Amino acid sequence: MGLKEQLNSQYFEAANGLRSKQARRRIVAYVESYDDIYFWRTVLSRFEDTTRYFEVMLPSHKKLERGKKSVLMNFIGNRIGPDMLACVDADYDYLLQGATEQSRRVLNSPYVFHTYAYAIENMQCYAPSLHDVCVAVTLNDHRIFDFEDYLRQYSEAVFPLFVWSVWAYRTGQHTKFSLSDFSRVVDPSGFNLSDPQPSIVHLRRKVGTKIHQLQQQFPDAKEAYLKTKEDIKALGVTPQTTYLYIQGHHLFDTVMVPILNKVCNRLRQERQDEIYRTARHYTQRRNEMSCYEHSLQDIRQMLKKNTGYMLSEQFQRIQRDVEAYLLTIARKSPET
Repeated sequence: MGLKEQLNSQYFEAANGLRSKQARRRIVAYVESYDDIYFWRTVLSRFEDTTRYFEVMLPSHKKLERGKKSVLMNFIGNRIGPDMLACVDADYDYLLQGATEQSRRVLNSPYVFHTYAYAIENMQCYAPSLHDVCVAVTLNDHRIFDFEDYLRQYSEAVFPLFVWSVWAYRTGQHTKFSLSDFSRVVDPSGFNLSDPQPSIVHLRRKVGTKIHQLQQQFPDAKEAYLKTKEDIKALGVTPQTTYLYIQGHHLFDTVMVPILNKVCNRLRQERQDEIYRTARHYTQRRNEMSCYEHSLQDIRQMLKKNTGYMLSEQFQRIQRDVEAYLLTIARKSPET
């Protein structure tokens, strides 16, 4: 094992101690993947000052190790600490509330921070920010689709089955009802931008069918189901915000990107039609169209760079956790 694989919080603490008193304290924050670096930078930036700074990085420079398990390996030998943090997606670990070893690792350490939402993809799909994403992509500010209302209805439709999903993972029944099973049911196939309501109706029907199957399969689970429902509500999950807690890749790739594609295509067409109508001659039309098309952005890339989630309650909870951590290390500092 190389030196870098032996690094722990004490190493960074000692390295900070060797610097001058005027030097800023370096705090390393390990994340799961390249995409996570930017998200956690938006979390930590506001806490940098003349006394400290954060460096967000992947856990291994030599091996292409990615994912939560790689980050949480830093628990071995108490490697994480005040100067070496782990920043991970919550997945279901937050909702499991210590029912598994990994959930306990995520929840019990003051040096592990998690997203509260399932993953950063859920945060990037924060409903109040999606119109701004469409404007960034198309440079057209016409509100032709109500993302907040649709995701509210979507969330309310899937919430009863989502409770079953969390119940299955809390009770070890996930082999009989897995995340993949859940995602297949809550796929809003057949979405029509002009009339999105039928996709919600179809979704409710699919959810109802699956719930009936689960009730038949687990006839004694009603009491545990109701307890799980109340538990996750107490943790901040509401029927209106379920979309933030389902599998992130599913929400991003299967739910939101297809909808955003349809919305942005319509907005692009509107802008192009406007150019055709208002251009006074062929040369002006060609120049305007060329200028507009060169200004268009890629939907996936704009969604990945979306920071509208910074207004969300989940993001603010992460920042409150960071504030609590900073207060803790300030009390432990020999200089205070």
